[in-house]
Amino acid sequence: MSDITRADVEHLAELSRIDLTNEEIDRMTEQLGAINQLISKVQEVATPDVAPASHPFVTANVMRADEAAPTLDRDEVLAQAPDRDESRFKVTAILGEEQ
Repeated sequence: MSDITRADVEHLAELSRIDLTNEEIDRMTEQLGAINQLISKVQEVATPDVAPASHPFVTANVMRADEAAPTLDRDEVLAQAPDRDESRFKVTAILGEEQ
């Protein structure tokens, strides 16, 4: 038995401003009802002594340390640019911006 009704789906579609056909409403009612039943089953299994988790593995900061390192030579990189303005790349204006 599903707690999701056809009226619920029609209301959600109206709030979302989505036009659904009668067939789509019927299908969505069935699919959302099945999802709701699966959620109910998961809630039955969950126990209060199990801590909530957003990830199956314990994770720590996986980012590398932000350390200074050698970079590319600016003049060498700019020498390969098709167009440049002093020490910067020069690109075509976009979105109607003026130069």
